[in-house]
Amino acid sequence: MTYIAKGGARLDLSDQELDELFSHALSKALADQGKTGPVLILPPDGTRFHSRAGYLTDLACRELEKQGPNRLGAVIPALGTHMVMTGGELRRMFPGIPPDKFHAHDWRNDVVELGRLEADWVAQVSQGAVRYDWPVQVNKALRDGGFSLILSIGQVVPHEVAGMANHAKNIFVGTGGKEAIDKSHFAGASYGMERMMGRTDTPVRAMFDEGLRRFGNLLPPILWVLTVVGARTDEEAASAGKPKGSLAVRGLFTGFGRECFEAASKLAREVNVDIMDEPVEKAVVYLEKDEFRTTWLGNKAIYRTRMAMADRGELLILAPGLERFGEDPGNDLLIRKHGYRPGTVIQEKLAKDPELAGGLSAAAHLIHGSSEGRFKVRYCPGPGMSRKEIEDVGYEWGDLTEALSRYDINTLGLGWNTLPGGERIFFVPNPALGLWAEKTRFYGTGVP
Repeated sequence: MTYIAKGGARLDLSDQELDELFSHALSKALADQGKTGPVLILPPDGTRFHSRAGYLTDLACRELEKQGPNRLGAVIPALGTHMVMTGGELRRMFPGIPPDKFHAHDWRNDVVELGRLEADWVAQVSQGAVRYDWPVQVNKALRDGGFSLILSIGQVVPHEVAGMANHAKNIFVGTGGKEAIDKSHFAGASYGMERMMGRTDTPVRAMFDEGLRRFGNLLPPILWVLTVVGARTDEEAASAGKPKGSLAVRGLFTGFGRECFEAASKLAREVNVDIMDEPVEKAVVYLEKDEFRTTWLGNKAIYRTRMAMADRGELLILAPGLERFGEDPGNDLLIRKHGYRPGTVIQEKLAKDPELAGGLSAAAHLIHGSSEGRFKVRYCPGPGMSRKEIEDVGYEWGDLTEALSRYDINTLGLGWNTLPGGERIFFVPNPALGLWAEKTRFYGTGVP
């Protein structure tokens, strides 16, 4: 059942339109369900601030509270392996929600297992990339919390692990446990993220879908609320009276089942995947200070541009908020120990280091974060991280002050820019919002 399927590559949904569309759809879904128990909301965390999920979560809380004091059960941000949101971060993203409604997900200790997918099934769907069983895990509140409905809110956008983010990923990774996250991420890395990014149907997506198909009956019904967000063109921004490079909600899709995800994914492919006619010799990516404090998140600068980068090109990452490598202390230690190395090197290290073998999501991250020696990655951190730390994990270091002086993020536009003196660069102001790929690399690695 789909309640909203409104989208277009040049659509620009206002807050009022989002409110009207979503409020009507949620009221209809609640009426159709016919239950009066508490509702659990699963929005993304602050790393998806631009998804507009915070606004939609506030709207959902408002509508639930209209139905009675007990309809809003809890809000659990789908953290996955990310750090727990601070009070300030919660207020920034969810200003209309009482603090006592939030519960933090603990991916190491707060999960239950619904069942397992067999090793032979995982091997078949991954085309032999891995062979192990996969646990279908969720935060225990989803199964045992007494909720009548789960409201899963988030953005569909190209993703390095699943191909496209959200839908069942929000459940099985966002509220999943260590083993499930480790194994799903490593399956994607072993299969090859360049074969998956920007595509709806991938081996990891098949794992999530199968987990939901087999064991979803152990959970309350899930109403999916999915956005597609893209940057406005300069002309659109001027016409709307918005800043250059501002973001527009291009689509809103709400419903039970997979149909709404497929529609959102199709639009995200059109809005968020930039297929380029030529490779990029020099790319400059800016990581917003409040959003990207770790390379665990900041390496989207690598994931989302690597198919655009020319051999022997340079990727310059401006990272003023960088403080550490991993969101999780254990993963941070593994990154510092092993560094970002080519996939073959990480596979060899796995065979020798039981600690790394016990942290497969970190191993996957290390593979994802390597250029495989094909192009240069130069990180320019702020005061929170030293040159030695950057170089010890395998990256080159750059001076942030000098780089910001040369590459003024306030004047550069998304895409190609020619600087005074003739240097031509490709600028990405936020790598989380898209995927950039030279056409032969994208179409040559799989079916589009």
